[in-house]
Amino acid sequence: MTEMTEIADMETIPGESNNQLALTTPEAQPIKRRKKKSMVWEYFTIENVSAGCRRAYCKRCKQSFAYSTGSKVAGTSHLKRHIAKGTCRALLRGQGQDNNQFITPYNPKMGGSEPPKRRYRSPSSPFIPFDQDRCRHEIARMIIMHEYPLHIVEHPGFIAFVQSLQPQFDKMSFNTVQGDCVATYLREKQSLMKFIEGIPGRFCLTLDMWSSNQTLGYVFITGHFVDSDWKLHRRVFNVVMEPYPDSHSALSHAIAACISDWSLEGKLFSLTFNHPLSEAGLENLRPLLCVKNPLILNGQLLIRNCIARTMSSMAKDVLGAGQEIIKKIRDSVKYVKMSESHDDKFIQVKNQLQVPSEKSLFLDNQTRWNTTYQMLAAASELKEVFDCLDTYDPDYKLAPSMEDWKLAETLCSFLKPLFDAASILTTTTLPTVITFFYEVWKIHVDLGRSITSEDPFISKLAKSMQEKIDKYWKGCSLVLAMAVVMDPRFKMKLVEFSFTKIYSEDAPTYIKTVDDGIHELFLEYVALPLPLTPTYAEEVNGANNGKTNESHYGNLLSDHGLTDFDVYIMETNSQQMKSELDQYLEESLLPRVQEFDVLGWWKLNKMKYPTLSKMARDILSIPVSAAAPESIFDITDKQLDEYRSSLRPETVEALICAKDWLHFGSSDVSNALVKMEF
Repeated sequence: MTEMTEIADMETIPGESNNQLALTTPEAQPIKRRKKKSMVWEYFTIENVSAGCRRAYCKRCKQSFAYSTGSKVAGTSHLKRHIAKGTCRALLRGQGQDNNQFITPYNPKMGGSEPPKRRYRSPSSPFIPFDQDRCRHEIARMIIMHEYPLHIVEHPGFIAFVQSLQPQFDKMSFNTVQGDCVATYLREKQSLMKFIEGIPGRFCLTLDMWSSNQTLGYVFITGHFVDSDWKLHRRVFNVVMEPYPDSHSALSHAIAACISDWSLEGKLFSLTFNHPLSEAGLENLRPLLCVKNPLILNGQLLIRNCIARTMSSMAKDVLGAGQEIIKKIRDSVKYVKMSESHDDKFIQVKNQLQVPSEKSLFLDNQTRWNTTYQMLAAASELKEVFDCLDTYDPDYKLAPSMEDWKLAETLCSFLKPLFDAASILTTTTLPTVITFFYEVWKIHVDLGRSITSEDPFISKLAKSMQEKIDKYWKGCSLVLAMAVVMDPRFKMKLVEFSFTKIYSEDAPTYIKTVDDGIHELFLEYVALPLPLTPTYAEEVNGANNGKTNESHYGNLLSDHGLTDFDVYIMETNSQQMKSELDQYLEESLLPRVQEFDVLGWWKLNKMKYPTLSKMARDILSIPVSAAAPESIFDITDKQLDEYRSSLRPETVEALICAKDWLHFGSSDVSNALVKMEF
């Protein structure tokens, strides 16, 4: 830079006029001064060091910088860097009275022609230095939570965006962000393992098999459990890649890995899955509930059918039976929704006919049966509008006939009970197994009535659907009924009533099966050691602490005072004493309150029923669905996308599990980044 250019780049120094400045630089030619004062002088002062030599001093850290020596002027660029790059230690500590603004440096490599701009912050907002590790940590969380591809950190658009926010950001590679995501997974896993260590009951597992375009299988294993505060939880434990998903040992291998990974030996209560297995495959699964858990009804709590998949299969029967009319209605809806003018005419006709329906038309997603049901239901309520639409829009020639609409309403009558039941599984509040005893029983009874219909279409469709609900009921009725018994509003009474409706004269046999099963399971819990609860232990300790040698009762209440009396009580009452279970079953039913917290009731009564409450805790944690809430209505098998299936199995597991755990905010540990490189 030439001497004249350097002088031209100088900006007005506070406290000096233009004439004074000209006197100190006699060799410089008169130049046009900019009236606006540079903001660096809010941070610096100019002091004369010696004749012809001046230096700039930082107001905060007192560091000095070259400014002018004779006719040579250093300019202000290095002063700006001192502030903008964060090298001023005093500024980083937030010291100084005039610390309310800082400079954003201009990076010409980022493009654009805008000069540096001021960014303002309030005096109460401290200056926060850039932390590369923290930034990497947040990027890993972002990728996990929103399922972004790991390669996003190498995309030019992402790099340009981040560096426009923070020029000091260092570019990241695929391997680096992969390591950061796995580190986040391990950190969250450590927190979750610490949490489940304190779970007092057993764990129920669901298994959902996903496929991939490489014919690999991915077993999603989800744990269901009740915590010490009697709240029901659901967490994805593992995603295990199985190279041969149709083999006899695929599921048993995945479960064994989960048991080892989470130290669940002796803690399994039930398994729920819906993957077709041979008898050999079942025999590989059953020991996991028997050998590892020698109790638990000899492994009978092996639930082979997922209610969500059963209902989706039944819905497919309905959609298949009415595919022609569904296509007609879909085409009509498509005609209306694909053009704004068509939609306006449809609304105009609806208003003129004063059709009271509040539902809106929309096209269905043919991979999710609930959207097809909702499309049919909305269109059926607006059938009058479709019937008259051709008078306002001559181009519309797709109106279904009255017979078509009648058939559509029949399809909706079959789909509605399935939709209502399946919707319960999508709620944020985890439903207990009790809910589905009633839902399945109601669907079973309704289909039984439809089979006797004189309409051959209705009768044939109902028979096909009942075969599937019968299969589910046969495998799951014991579990569903045992859960109902644990509800103090119903107990065995609802089982007796509903079984009578289903089995008629054979009902007593099935009722006895449930009664025997619940008593057998209770005896298994009685055989377990029953430690003192913390509350009871405190009461006993408190009583012992208050005992004195001058006790009024003397030795009467000591260990040896009434030993013979205790023996007498046991001999005379052994035949009359009732178990907790029998006492519970004989008590009156509670009123059927709609918003009833059955787990909360057992929490309040755990001192009254110390053994039975433990059994109730485990039974009420049994899941009826192996599908994730977002997959409840799917009618196609779940498939891992091409990108995810191209990653390492360990990375796939880390991304999927960590997303689930971050959703629940399980991490209470430090945000310090665990750096891992692949």
